[in-house]
Amino acid sequence: MTHSTVKHDVFHAIADPTRRSILIMLAEKEMSIAAITSCFPVSRTAVNKHLKVLCQAGLAASEKAGRETVYSLEPQPLEELKNWLHYFEEYWDNKLSALKNFTENNNG
Repeated sequence: MTHSTVKHDVFHAIADPTRRSILIMLAEKEMSIAAITSCFPVSRTAVNKHLKVLCQAGLAASEKAGRETVYSLEPQPLEELKNWLHYFEEYWDNKLSALKNFTENNNG
């Protein structure tokens, strides 16, 4: 697989704080790369690389609007994150319940 055809997963895409910030911005409104770049102390090229990762993970979509490309949030892949986190939420709830039962039954 060449570098240009690498498909990023949702977990990799959200691992970077800049990409998480971009997702939050796109959740509020569609934005051009120029508008997104103006919010960060990095180059347009760097922002473009972040957007490429988000698009490859299915978290963002791009559409040509005249001379500019506009990006929007695609929230469906976030369901994978929600399900993964839900598993661990149940895991910790069970562990904490067991600890509570242990301390209540062995207190004395």
